Amino acid sequence: MPIRVLVADDQTLVRTGFRVILEAEGDIEVVAEADTGTAAVRQARLVRPDVILMDIRMPEMDGLSATEEIRRYPDPPTIIVLTTFDQNEYVYRALRAGAAGFLLKDSPSTRLIAAVRAAATGDSLIEPAITRRLVERFADAPQPKGLPAELTDREREVLRLVARGLSNAEIAAELTVAETTVKTHVARLLTKLGVRDRVQAVVVAYETGFVHRR
Repeated sequence: MPIRVLVADDQTLVRTGFRVILEAEGDIEVVAEADTGTAAVRQARLVRPDVILMDIRMPEMDGLSATEEIRRYPDPPTIIVLTTFDQNEYVYRALRAGAAGFLLKDSPSTRLIAAVRAAATGDSLIEPAITRRLVERFADAPQPKGLPAELTDREREVLRLVARGLSNAEIAAELTVAETTVKTHVARLLTKLGVRDRVQAVVVAYETGFVHRR
């Protein structure tokens, strides 16, 4: 079964470009488009996509409000928020709204495809540049003074790669292990760090000095 995608963006050329890129892949199908947040909410209910590419700035209802509403659905789709460098606060709000990934609108097509595939498997892909900005946004939040001693060497290695913004599939390729093995490591890592998701794990990695800002 192909990955079913809804593209929500108020620019026709952007939606068309994404459709062309994604449908060139044999395992991805764009099942609907939306040019407003309201339309995105409606289409999400009608077509029940696996993944939504959600622009932030749209008429009628912005992408963040649409994300919040869609995430209230039973078994909601995974939402990847499309953003630009000048939207730091929007990125933070999107995280709070339940977005599972963030993608810069000028990302290469390979990154777009990887993000959709990662989202469809329950993984998340966050651009490294956006990750660093999220770290700056969370800089004042209380964080552990150091990493838990019980982290294994492999878990520390995985954390370092997660902090670089790599998806589970990319980490698996880097470490030459199965993707299911990476998922297990990530799940244990989140539990030991006492965080709920990858983004918070990255924040801990930076704030404890385990990895450093560039």
